Amino acid sequence: MNSASLRSSRRPEPCPDRHCDSAPDSPQAGAEPGAAEPGAAEQPAVALGIDVGGSAIKAGLVDTDTGQVVDGSLTTRPASTRPADIAAAVAETARALDWRGELGVTLPAVVSGDIVGSAANIDPSWVGVNARELFTEAVPEAAAVTVLNDADAAGLAEVAFGDERARSGAVIFLTLGTGIGSAMLVDGALFPNSELGHLLVDDSEAEHLAAARWKNEKGWSYEQWVHQLNRVLAEYAKLFSPDLFILGGGISADFAEWEGYLDVNVPVAAARLRNQAGIVGAALAATDTAHS
Repeated sequence: MNSASLRSSRRPEPCPDRHCDSAPDSPQAGAEPGAAEPGAAEQPAVALGIDVGGSAIKAGLVDTDTGQVVDGSLTTRPASTRPADIAAAVAETARALDWRGELGVTLPAVVSGDIVGSAANIDPSWVGVNARELFTEAVPEAAAVTVLNDADAAGLAEVAFGDERARSGAVIFLTLGTGIGSAMLVDGALFPNSELGHLLVDDSEAEHLAAARWKNEKGWSYEQWVHQLNRVLAEYAKLFSPDLFILGGGISADFAEWEGYLDVNVPVAAARLRNQAGIVGAALAATDTAHS
């Protein structure tokens, strides 16, 4: 699909007033006989989502009405996680896709009022950076830029397009990767920047115990890794009493292989959007911000 042909804004909401509806088989008033009805060939509402992780950057063009990545799925590895190198990689990705619409970028950090407030899995020089200004300068062709926490974006994507249980009750969405990201949801609404991966569990940060990276780096079996994950989930369950845990990140694609080792008194599900949740959530946030 040619990104230049994609529409970079949401479709208009249906008219809430029944009097504005036209008969389904009748041309709109004033239309030429035989003319196509407005919107008949309308392109999908698309935004570019870029998910910055601790080790790689993933990007894709997302239909924000369906949550589908429709074109341009890319993965890049920047020279470093310093702001200038990440901004350069984001700009290179946008240019490669010839993108001029809305752009959403996630960071593995607290992002409040566009200012980065933490840097556990990226270079510490990020703290205090106005991320929206940085990426706007790097990608001046973008119609608008939105920046948010990576796990928050993934959680919002799951609410919009994933497991319907994410839309009701108290849900903790976790991304398991280089670290542990979190999105705390109540009836589908987000409490942002929760960063539960840094919560102490037996005097260690949760992500230092059970981030997915440790399975490979320490040569653990799934059973050994899930033993550590169980400790973290049990602590979260004790503190927050969630109705459901939803687990995302790349390792969630193998959920069937390790689900049987889970031992926590709260239902646990794999994220439906798997490892694309951050990309989808970034695009969705960009569209919502641009049209709010």
